[in-house]
Amino acid sequence: MRRKTWENNAVRIGVDYYPEQWDPGLWEEDIQLMKVTGVRIARVAEFAWSRLEPSSGIYQFDWLDRALDLFHKYGISVVIGTPTNTPPRWLTDLRPDILPVFADGRIYHPGVRGHRCFNSESMQVYGSRIVEKMAEHFGKHPAVIGWQIDNEFGLLDCHCPRCNAAFREWVKRKYGSIAAVNRAWGTVVWSGEYSDWCQIGTPLGGSPHQNPSYLLDYARFQWDAVASFQGNQIEIIRKQCPHHFVTHNFHSYPQRLDLHRVGKDLDFAAFDYYPNTSPDKQSTGPYSGALSLDVTRGIKRRNFWIMEQLSGPPGCWFPMWRSPYPGFIRAYAWQAIARGADAVVHFRWRSAVAGAEQFWHGLIDHSNVPGRKFDEFASLCAEVNMLSKKIKGTVLKHEAAILMSAEQLEALRIQPQAEGLDYYENIKDYHRALTKLGIGCDVIEWSEPLDGYKLVVAPSLYLLDAETACRLERFSSEGGTLILTSRTGVKDMNNQCVMSPLPGLLCSCSGVTVTEYDPIGQDMHELVDGNGRIFKCGQWCDILAPLDAEVLLRYAGDFYAGQPAVTVNRFGQGEVYYLGTHPEEAWLKRLFGDIAARRDIPAFPELPDGVQVTTRVAADRALLFVLNLSREVRRVTLPTEYYSLLDAEVRGKHVELAPYGVDILEVANQDQS
Repeated sequence: MRRKTWENNAVRIGVDYYPEQWDPGLWEEDIQLMKVTGVRIARVAEFAWSRLEPSSGIYQFDWLDRALDLFHKYGISVVIGTPTNTPPRWLTDLRPDILPVFADGRIYHPGVRGHRCFNSESMQVYGSRIVEKMAEHFGKHPAVIGWQIDNEFGLLDCHCPRCNAAFREWVKRKYGSIAAVNRAWGTVVWSGEYSDWCQIGTPLGGSPHQNPSYLLDYARFQWDAVASFQGNQIEIIRKQCPHHFVTHNFHSYPQRLDLHRVGKDLDFAAFDYYPNTSPDKQSTGPYSGALSLDVTRGIKRRNFWIMEQLSGPPGCWFPMWRSPYPGFIRAYAWQAIARGADAVVHFRWRSAVAGAEQFWHGLIDHSNVPGRKFDEFASLCAEVNMLSKKIKGTVLKHEAAILMSAEQLEALRIQPQAEGLDYYENIKDYHRALTKLGIGCDVIEWSEPLDGYKLVVAPSLYLLDAETACRLERFSSEGGTLILTSRTGVKDMNNQCVMSPLPGLLCSCSGVTVTEYDPIGQDMHELVDGNGRIFKCGQWCDILAPLDAEVLLRYAGDFYAGQPAVTVNRFGQGEVYYLGTHPEEAWLKRLFGDIAARRDIPAFPELPDGVQVTTRVAADRALLFVLNLSREVRRVTLPTEYYSLLDAEVRGKHVELAPYGVDILEVANQDQS
């Protein structure tokens, strides 16, 4: 078994650094300043293939050796990125099959990034070769602690000859016979039946009228291809560097990528976090960011790293964002730590002077003079280094979870159900309501075990199988609170509609059936509860026929005025809610607040807008992170007195937070006070 010497390390702050882009005369000056500033980690080399291997089989590692020696000299640990995201021009000239092919036949040209087909045999050969050489050479360097595979995976929808052949073989392995493929995909429609394996290939042409079962399997094929591409590199690195960690930096949710499939073989997940700096985004951005961090933690159901954190206004292929407001950089780094990050690596040390990312600003601007943003970063480093050992070993433990599925996301992307009905945006709404109540929430893959949860939100289980239905029934019957929503049970796992009343396999536990539905899209309707209170709803209206369920909300208008819209059913020792529409946030907060109170789920129900509260725990301590992610002063009422680890003083129950203010608290005791 590998000794995981990287586990349970103290929480650290770092930077992304590109020695190949700077005069070597700057290196020691930079790294010495990093040391003085409090930087503990640097990521290097994820785009440096042309400098590491300037021509086929000719390796020039000496420059990176010199940089690593300097990092080691100043006590800074290094994560090396494998450079397979950017095959050099000599390689794409030598092996043009590496370049992906778009559906219309155009080639994804070199000189950018991500220009590599995951199924290319040449890419596999040359990519494995550079990774093996790097692992052999750098694996024993005392500065190196881990590896990042490639950079920011995403689906390429490649249609090259190799992808066509690989997809055909993937389909053969899955179905075994042409007849089984025709049944699973329903190809009899529009005379699309296959009679020979050679007829099966990628969906060339990109027509919007393609078979949805076929398109979903094409996405699944690509998820497996990315996982295999990554897996080859992981195997090489673990053989050469058994004590190092291996991760990958996911980005920009929602991704069509199956995060959990690709994350399965990693030691932990990492994320590239760029919270939006615009004042117009301050009412939503902090909550979208919280979801992204919880999604990342859910990939492995463990703490994670931030491999790129915002350091200044991004902008390159789009106009630049606003400059981070004073406190913004510090607050959002602490938000990441509060939600499970054990390292926050800022992108980047210095803004680039050349290339496409010149205006994706780093900590030091083009002036090369450290300024306000850098000073804020230095203060952050001091705080994290002061509290690092206190935070070390703490994790998040929650009793509420949201189920997320790449298959649901992709199936609903292939066939949008109503204008404005977006799978991930709806998850944002549920998660935001929970976060505003201070209810800690995990976001986990929909097939994960549900042990330990009291509340599970399962949005739009559009694809549903008997195993999942039984697992959810068991969860609720054993005392759990389950929330189902519209567009549940519509299809089987082949992406074919099921001929039974909705919500299909979950009719029994929900105690309700759908008699008709109305895809209202952007139109807003009204709901009325038993006390006559009115709430708004949108996107979709299931008209419900309760079997055993109690009606909580009815529609207030349209031809189905008075008909049930939201129900709850007592099932075994638990309960199942069915939301036939998408209610406004005010009602969702009422629902979640009531459930939390009844089920004794920890909550902070009176949080002001922009304030987030998160708890990290260990066997002997609990740390409460209180964050004001807004530009306004906020006042928070806490249930008891706490001891501030930042200011070394006891806080009363009423805490005032400056704009982008942060406090990190423990329950006060006599010794501390």
